[in-house]
Amino acid sequence: MDAGGDHTGRIDVRTQPIAPTSIRWLDRGDSIDTHRHSDHQVVYPASGVLTITTDRGSWIATPTSVIWVPSGVAHAHAAHGELELHLVGVPATTATTGLTEPVLRSVTPLLRELILECTRVAEADTPRRRRLVAVLVDQVRSAPPAHGHLPAPTSLLLRDVCGILARDPADSRTLAALGRDVGASERTLSRLFHAELGMTFPQWRTRLRLHHALELLAEGGSVTSVAHRCGWSSPSAFIDVFRRAFGTTPSGYRRPAARAALRT
Repeated sequence: MDAGGDHTGRIDVRTQPIAPTSIRWLDRGDSIDTHRHSDHQVVYPASGVLTITTDRGSWIATPTSVIWVPSGVAHAHAAHGELELHLVGVPATTATTGLTEPVLRSVTPLLRELILECTRVAEADTPRRRRLVAVLVDQVRSAPPAHGHLPAPTSLLLRDVCGILARDPADSRTLAALGRDVGASERTLSRLFHAELGMTFPQWRTRLRLHHALELLAEGGSVTSVAHRCGWSSPSAFIDVFRRAFGTTPSGYRRPAARAALRT
């Protein structure tokens, strides 16, 4: 998913002066290379699961959430399941107090309708269009936060530990055991998790597993197989954590009728 470099935006990242407003359909495994916009952008998956990766971490969105990507932030997209992606460009001159970093928000009924209205018909820069976008930005700003941000480490030691777990979320070793692999003490790594990521090691690992679980569910994995592949001791333990994070069970998330209700 690179454009001649990595996801950090440091090497050969293409810049689009205008963030497009459009609907895109991506198949499972499709991606959009690392790029940045001079404008802001609202990104909403009406179906499927979307992962956006930046040098600050990754954000995973479902049809119940929306991602705000500020101008100038290099990012890449990855599709899980069949993705119906709604993109709304927001001029960089639009007042966006408090939205200087990527954020993930829950989609309210009004916010969803505003996004769909903006992408249904390509419309020039008209007073009506500017009013719609202004209300859309206000709704993103005030919408409840959503779970789905996985912060990225910066230090080499922590990148090594997090890389091990990203390659195998089911790895159940303790932080002390992982530390022996990378040549660091449990105390040092625990301090780095707090300092760099703002959370404990178990909290970060749970978020990683939930990210992976959403991707696998979108690609058709069963609840039992997803629980096993993501490191939960039993399907019931997985269901409990998933419900607390997303407000529904994995089966409820996968249920076609429930997903269809989020679409036009």
